[in-house]
Order: sequence, then structure tokens, then C-alpha cells
Amino acid sequence: MGNDVLDTAGLNPSAGEASSGGWLTRLSPVAARLVLGLLLAVVVASMIVPTNKPGNRSPWLGPVEGPVDASGKAIDTPGQPYDEDIALYEVAIERIARGEHYYDFIVAEQRARDYPVNPGIAVRLPTLAYIDAWLGRTGQLVAAIALMLAIIAVWWRRLGEEPEDRGRIRRLGTALVFVGASLGLNRHYFALHELWAGGLVALSFGLHRIGREGKGGRWLAAWLVAALALAIREHTLPYVLLMAAFALWQRNWREGAAWLLLVAVFGAGLWWHLSIVAQDVLPSDRHGPPWLVLRGMTGWLANVVQSSNLRWLPHFLAGPAVILMAFGWLGWRSRSGLFGFLLCAGYGIAFMVAGRWDNFYWGAMIAPSMFAGIVFAPRALAQLLAAAGIETTRKPAVN
Repeated sequence: MGNDVLDTAGLNPSAGEASSGGWLTRLSPVAARLVLGLLLAVVVASMIVPTNKPGNRSPWLGPVEGPVDASGKAIDTPGQPYDEDIALYEVAIERIARGEHYYDFIVAEQRARDYPVNPGIAVRLPTLAYIDAWLGRTGQLVAAIALMLAIIAVWWRRLGEEPEDRGRIRRLGTALVFVGASLGLNRHYFALHELWAGGLVALSFGLHRIGREGKGGRWLAAWLVAALALAIREHTLPYVLLMAAFALWQRNWREGAAWLLLVAVFGAGLWWHLSIVAQDVLPSDRHGPPWLVLRGMTGWLANVVQSSNLRWLPHFLAGPAVILMAFGWLGWRSRSGLFGFLLCAGYGIAFMVAGRWDNFYWGAMIAPSMFAGIVFAPRALAQLLAAAGIETTRKPAVN
């Protein structure tokens, strides 16, 4: 195994990380016990808080909002679209396929459907609509399958670089990656921006290798994939900013400059998008409802659960799974493990602060990247217990 792989895995002594250590083992006993108590409290809380809006059925099985009977079963409403958001995006795709220009109709279309166009960010970027129109229905399905297989392949290779328990980690981790990425095959949601952007983020993360001082890293492919995700949905920006921060932290100046350049180019493109939208906004157009609604832990858990295959689990299992997926990344003896934890926790905090109930699909931005983290959770917990000075194995008796 080459030094670049060892360094990426956080096991190269010259990289400043001991092969037997991990991020949690560096905690003092007092700090480890505090973290352990906090983790226990968060897991218990995650079993209690709801992961779906009261009275609503699972949004991936039908309309997000709609009538339900006393048992919670959906009541059929013939003639109504299964989801108003998806219906809007599909109309945009159809009109582009007929030769219309996105900015010639999108504001009027949203206004006619009683969707806010003020602020301008409520109008989606046009990238995915043009891609979907070009691909067509069959092409979208082929692209979804290709993206899922690519995510599985890069993570199979990535987890194969794990020196300890390579076979188990690789098999279980890749299986969980498949569970997370497979939701992208739901053809009813091919018009949903977060579905594609989240899959691309997972692919970019799997392609990336963290170097040090410009050596041992691989980032160009990850950068290109992230650029496409950012062009589809601006919610990719936290991922790009975290990549930039890690590159600068490791003194990878060229890579850091590339990520910052991507942020700058995106900022210019977003300004151009908003300026065009603003030309068609009328003084009478209503403002959209605020996104800062402070839903707390429910916001984090509900977004991820309802935007992933965790929706099949009862909330007292799905909630802790989300927490352990985020926490588990700290058990990976790698700087990428720390990156995974900060990525999942960062989006989690954002969902606790921002997003309404009907913005549940934002969770699709991070859900595909989370699942592999849980395979490292037992190791992370063992490291935390060891740092806290709590014995996890019984020593043989001494005669």
C-alpha cells in the first residue's frame, strides 16, 4: 500500500495520526464522558421526536399534502397531481422540450400555480430542467441507474482502502451505500433537484482523496462532479465550502483555490439568475413564507428520514439511525471520516434551523452520503468508551 493511501486513511505516521488511534481517542476521559452522555441523550431524544408531519403519509409514497382517513391511509384524489412541486418542474421540462426558453415562462408559470416568485431564489436554477428535457424519460432512467452504479463503485473502491476489517467494512459499507443511493431510481422524482444533487454529492465525496501540502490527494473528478451538483441546486454550497476549508487546512493550496473559484463562479451565476428573475417579478407578487422556522431535531430527522429509505422504519428506529450515521464517521481513522461527520452534522444543524415541513426533500441532499457512516458506528462507540476509561471487555480472572 502506497504512502498516499496510508495518508488518506490517516495511518501514515508522518501524517501525524497513529495507526491505532482515532479522532475520539484523543479526548480526555472527562471530555469523552461528556460526549458519551450527550450522544446517549441525543439518541434517546431521536427515538421520541416525530420524523413526519402529523397527519401526513410518507411523502415518497404519494402526495406530500393531502387527505388521509382515520388510520392515516391516503385518500385517492383523482385528477390532482401527486405533488404540486413535481408537477411544476415537469411542466417546465415539457415546455423546454417543446423549444421554449426557461426564463420566458417560469415566473408566470409559478405565479399561475400560486407559487411565490419573491424572493427570486424561490425560482429554481434551470440546469436540471434542461438536462431532463434533453434526456427524456428513458434517458433520465438510464442516467439514474448510471449515477447509482457509479456511487456504489467509487465507494466500493474507497472502502477497500480501509486497512482494518477490510472485507467486512467494504461489504457492509457498500451495501449501505446502495440502500442510500437506490432512492434515486424513483422515476416519479426525476424532476426533483435534490435527488440528483444529493447523489452527485455522494459520488463526489467517494471520489475525493484528502492530500497534504499538495501531495497524495485526488480531487479533480470530485470537483467536476460537485460543480454539476452546485449548478443543479444551490444547497450543494455547504459541501463545496467544507471541501475548500479542508483543502486549506491541509495546505493543499491549489485544490483550495479551485474550490473557492467554484464558489465565486457559482455566486456570479446565481446573481445572473436572480437578476433575470427579478425582471419579471411584479410589485403585487406575494413573498414566500420564511424558511427560518427553527424546527429543531425534528427538522433534521424528518428531512433525512422522509428523503431516504429510512422512511420504511418506525420513527423510534429511524431517528437513532440518522444520529448513528452521522456519529459513525468519527470511527473511521481518516481525515475523510472527520469530513463525513462534519458534513452530516453541518447539514443536520442547517435543517434544525431552516426549512418548513414542505421542504422535507432537502434531506435528499445529504441522505445518500450518510448511510455508510453507520458501519463505523460500533468502532466509534468503542473508541469513545476507551477514551472515557470504560472497560468494554472482561479481563480473565487472575488466580
